[in-house]
Amino acid sequence: MQKNIVYKFASFLIMVSVLVGVDQWSKYEALKKLKGAPAHPLIDNILYFWYSENRGAAFGILQDMHILFYIITVIVLIGILYLLFKMPYERHYYPLGFCGGLIFAGALGNFIDRVIRNYVVDFIYFKPINFPIFNFADICVTVGTFLLFISLMFVYKENELDFYKK
Repeated sequence: MQKNIVYKFASFLIMVSVLVGVDQWSKYEALKKLKGAPAHPLIDNILYFWYSENRGAAFGILQDMHILFYIITVIVLIGILYLLFKMPYERHYYPLGFCGGLIFAGALGNFIDRVIRNYVVDFIYFKPINFPIFNFADICVTVGTFLLFISLMFVYKENELDFYKK
C-alpha cells in the first residue's frame, strides 16, 4: 500500500514538474524575445506570438486582485492534492490523476508568475475568434478541466467517486 502512494505521487510530481518546466521556459523565451516587439505570426491571420502582461484572471478580469488569486490558487492546489491522496491507485482512476496534474501544473505555473512578477506572461494569440492572449499554463488548465468534465460525465459512475468521501 505504501509503495502505491509513493508511485502515485512520484508520477504526479514528474508530470507536474515537466509541465511547469515547459510553461516557465516558454514564458522566459516570450519575455526575452517578444517583450517590446510586434506580434510575430506563426500562421498569418490565424496564430501569433504576441507578448502580453496579464495582471488579472482569465480574459483579464479582476485586474490587480493579487491576494484573491493567491488564496484561490492555494485552495485549488491543496484540493487537488487532497483528492489525489484519497484517490485509489488503480488504472481506472489514472485519467482523474492526469486531469488533476494538468490543472495543478497550469495553476502552479501562473501562480509562479504572479509571485515572481506580479503578472502572468501571456504570448499566444488566436486571431480568427479574437481570443484573449494566453499561455501554456492556461492550455493545461483548460485541457485538464475539459477532460475532467468529459470523464465525470461519461467515464465514471457516481459511486466510483465515493473515495473522496472516506
